[in-house]
Amino acid sequence: EDVGSAAVRVGAVWLALVLALIVVPSALGVSLGISEAYMWVLVKTLEWATIRIEKGVKKPQMLKTPTANGIIERDETPMEKEIARLHRVDFEFSDIFYFCRKGFEAIVEDEVTQRFSSEELVSWNLLTRTNVNFHYISLRLTVVWVIGVIVRYCFLLPLRFTLAAIGITSMIVGTTMVGQLPNSSVKNYLSEVVHLTCSRILVRALSGTIHYHNKENKPQKGGICVANHTSPIDAIILTNDGCYAMVGQVHGGLMGVIQRATVKACPHVWFERSEIKDRHLVTKRLREHVADKSKLPILIFPEGTCINNTSVMMFKKGSFEIGGTIYPVAIKYDPQFGDAFWNSSKYNIVSYLLRIMTSWAIVCDVWYMPPMVRKEGEDAVQFANRVRSAIALQGGLTELPWDGGLKRAKVKDTFKEEQQKNYSKMLVRNGSIG
Repeated sequence: EDVGSAAVRVGAVWLALVLALIVVPSALGVSLGISEAYMWVLVKTLEWATIRIEKGVKKPQMLKTPTANGIIERDETPMEKEIARLHRVDFEFSDIFYFCRKGFEAIVEDEVTQRFSSEELVSWNLLTRTNVNFHYISLRLTVVWVIGVIVRYCFLLPLRFTLAAIGITSMIVGTTMVGQLPNSSVKNYLSEVVHLTCSRILVRALSGTIHYHNKENKPQKGGICVANHTSPIDAIILTNDGCYAMVGQVHGGLMGVIQRATVKACPHVWFERSEIKDRHLVTKRLREHVADKSKLPILIFPEGTCINNTSVMMFKKGSFEIGGTIYPVAIKYDPQFGDAFWNSSKYNIVSYLLRIMTSWAIVCDVWYMPPMVRKEGEDAVQFANRVRSAIALQGGLTELPWDGGLKRAKVKDTFKEEQQKNYSKMLVRNGSIG
């Protein structure tokens, strides 16, 4: 009984401290400086670790600096110019060398597969999760790593789990209560307060440090916010600074409970699996939402899957056929403090959240960009590509034309046929085929 009562008292004190020092200040949008102090200590520790690694490395090859282009130096010369280098006439069998080289490059290291694995770090961040080049350096560095493991799993993990439980429970209870009110401006206001408050608590559960830039370009009601997609927490990162109407598939379990509660208070657009296959029905529901200028801006991730935050892949055109104003947003995470990328092929959502909650912190920059509208004579695909290019440029990301669906699907035959058609057109234009 004494042990039980002591545990209850400890739990009560723990909860009181969490509520007083973190939950209440975050709900009010203020900071007591705890996060700033933690990040200062963390930065200094990682800087010290980097210096120790550099001093301890005896062989330069032990710590290789990853390059943006990978292990292959690619020549992006167009097909026609590349083949023209091989001969002076229009056609020779040596043309196959170009296609052989491209094939070998794809086998060794293609542009797509590497975007679905964690970004490699320049130096070890005491997590040993995204850097495969770590070697034992010194006893002092190892002791610091062990202390870090104890801090992350014995202090940060329970703290973050407590904050996440408070945030999720508050979200479910708050939106359920607000959802009982009749539709009015008061209901909309309370809904936004609940969403903002709970999102701020959930960001604290990730030890999130987020830098928002160009707030004058924040998405407005009746618009469509599109952003690059790295993780499920992208939505939390954005709703920490403003409210959005989410668009997504209906889920089961805890996620389903949250969806059913939030949709009562906010006009989120959740689709059944059968509806998602009906593109026209989805487009119709989104257009109805955008037509109402009193509703929150829609938040869409047009890549359709999570990319490792080094690149931006093809945007699905459906989001750009709706009409209305597009508000591009670029999100760039700092992998030095924690890997935000969700590799859904390797980790389920529980394993992913455990990795996130045992990382040092989630640090990222969010850039709100000037609104964009579809130009006259511009189709949905061209508009999507223009928005994607703007996001890639702002976030310092590599722009790739490939479909993120290649994460699970095979390459379509149309991609192969496109290369064949390009080569045939080149031969016809040069007069080799008459």
